[in-house]
Amino acid sequence: MKKTMTTSLGLLGLLVCSPLALADDLSGANTSWILTSTALVLFMTIPGLSLFYGGLVRVKNVLSVLMQCFAITCLVSIIWLVVGYSLAFGEGNAWIGDFSNVFMANIQEETMSGDIPESVFAMFQLTFAIITPALIVGGFAERMRFSSMLLFSGLWVIVVYAPITHWVWGGGFLGEAGLLDFAGGTVVHITAGVAALVAALVMGPRKGFPSTPMPPHNMTMAITGAGMLWVGWFGFNAGSALAANGDAGMAMLVTHMSASAGALTWMICEWVRFGKPSALGAVTGMVAGLGTITPASGFVGPAGGLVIGIAAGFICFNATNILKQKLHIDDSLDVMPVHGVGGALGTILVGFFASAGLGIFSGQGYAEGMTMGDQVGIQVMGVLVSGIYTAIGTFVLLKLVDVTLGLRVSQDEETEGLDLNQHNERGYDL
Repeated sequence: MKKTMTTSLGLLGLLVCSPLALADDLSGANTSWILTSTALVLFMTIPGLSLFYGGLVRVKNVLSVLMQCFAITCLVSIIWLVVGYSLAFGEGNAWIGDFSNVFMANIQEETMSGDIPESVFAMFQLTFAIITPALIVGGFAERMRFSSMLLFSGLWVIVVYAPITHWVWGGGFLGEAGLLDFAGGTVVHITAGVAALVAALVMGPRKGFPSTPMPPHNMTMAITGAGMLWVGWFGFNAGSALAANGDAGMAMLVTHMSASAGALTWMICEWVRFGKPSALGAVTGMVAGLGTITPASGFVGPAGGLVIGIAAGFICFNATNILKQKLHIDDSLDVMPVHGVGGALGTILVGFFASAGLGIFSGQGYAEGMTMGDQVGIQVMGVLVSGIYTAIGTFVLLKLVDVTLGLRVSQDEETEGLDLNQHNERGYDL
């Protein structure tokens, strides 16, 4: 009787303790924060980026841009499920993940990634995979066929985005070398910027560029979308801490300071050069500040974030003017000078401002044994490797799509506008 009672109590203890042990592995606070961050980052694409880009194009193309961002969201989601997540975060090797998690077959309710469910981690990373090709839309806006855009975006996520994500965040060679990229300076902004530049060069300028003015058709829409981007970026950067902790708090703080500094700096540059500050300049400077602080957000302090934001506003402003006015490259919505240049700038500057020995400008410090020179060298390598691979991969994919479907609409279709000839709809009932 005594032995039976002891056995029963032991079994009861196992039943009680097992759920508790499982519960101890999961952090409710961290899970809640990453769930929130995931929604914020998706909010950046639909509706944030959609409205921002939609307001910046001409009235005859507004619906096409909204449709492109929406369709990319759907397409990339399916690709991420089928193979993208496995290629990016599968064990694989130093260059690419494997196919061990196609269709996310290994993800169950109880599967963990650190102290959050892997389903939450996979969904959070999906929102990054969505916004990156959506950013590229700004490089070829108002002139690419919708079918070609879908094919290019789908292939690009597999051929370019997934490998670089693996290099940096999935256990690949750049992460192992010590590259500091907290939330996507290389993975998101350099890849999107370089891809947009290559697309603009391959496709050529819009009809009438640069002699014909092509102002935004709806700045109210653009500023509304930009505000959504600013709010959503807190999930983008602070969420990349993958925890509800001080790292997330600091990332949010420096993100906000850099965005503010970038907007004000761009405004001042316009004021000095053109005599008046514009709303378009203010929001573009804000985006430049956000993109530039992205790789540094988890490694620098508030004063460092301020300097990075000022640098972003000044350098990206001048890069935009050089690209369009001097080089006459029709990167329609300034993806390369804002995201590409900003991402590269922030990736390099984190090598300086992560240092713990800069007084009020000090950051979180380097890995043991790493010097500032070592870190800056690794950062420059990351910029070059990701940029060169993106340029080559994007060029090849664009040529492939051009041969199969044709990249560009006809001159008459471009004059009519993509809303009607690609979707048989209008953005406005005029």
